[in-house]
Amino acid sequence: MSASGASPQLAIIDCRHDLARPDWGRQEFAAAHIPGAAFAHLDEVLSGPVTAQTGRHPLPDAEQLAAFLGAAGVTASTHVVAYDQDKGMYAARLWWLLRWLGHERVSVLNGGLAAWRAAQLPLATAQPPRRAAQFSARPSLVQSVTTPEVARELGAGHMLLLDARPADRFAGQNETIDPVAGHVPGARSQPFALNLAADGRLQPAAVLAKMWHSVLGATPPAQVVAMCGSGVTACHNLLAMQLAGLPGARLYAGSFSEWIRDPARSVATGPAP
Repeated sequence: MSASGASPQLAIIDCRHDLARPDWGRQEFAAAHIPGAAFAHLDEVLSGPVTAQTGRHPLPDAEQLAAFLGAAGVTASTHVVAYDQDKGMYAARLWWLLRWLGHERVSVLNGGLAAWRAAQLPLATAQPPRRAAQFSARPSLVQSVTTPEVARELGAGHMLLLDARPADRFAGQNETIDPVAGHVPGARSQPFALNLAADGRLQPAAVLAKMWHSVLGATPPAQVVAMCGSGVTACHNLLAMQLAGLPGARLYAGSFSEWIRDPARSVATGPAP
């Protein structure tokens, strides 16, 4: 065991977050976390600066993210386990980002800290100094698309755009986060919650495979693009597709909050057809 309490071949990263309370995850981490874990804030580590052209959670600078991972003790051979409070939507963001940096050895703790607590496993409050490592990005294992690419490919019928937000937000109802309600015209609703069992954990791979094969039909994964409000919960759908044996879908990192930055872009409302 290393000084941080975790194996040098294992790095645990806490991704807990609450969109309405940005400091909540950090406060909860200080109060109790999995021993040896480091904390990655969604806004500060797992996203880049917001501008007038971006969505709410643009992709981070790759070098800065790599520096954070190195400081957390991650090397090319480290197995990274990401967790959040329960459903995995924030942990899935780190899962995708690590693959974006070419790191394949990454998992999401199914059920998050809620499952850890339910199993009565130990928690820690201390944050011992951790041994820094050198982490370098390698060729990416995943792809993202830009807003112009979405507009072009969707308009040409070359893309299946799946929106991971709840169905009511997709329909333009109960919008409390973004200033415009609705969805990208031509997108389909595919709430990330459908990947979860009643206990909030990911469905078994066989169940995910059956559901996602039905969703995609004859569309190959390479033509699928996942989106949501800001490119976070979309990663949960990409994780579910990976577990279902359907890798290769892309992420619309800017998602709806970037799409609506330009009022000239059309927005649709109402449920998916």
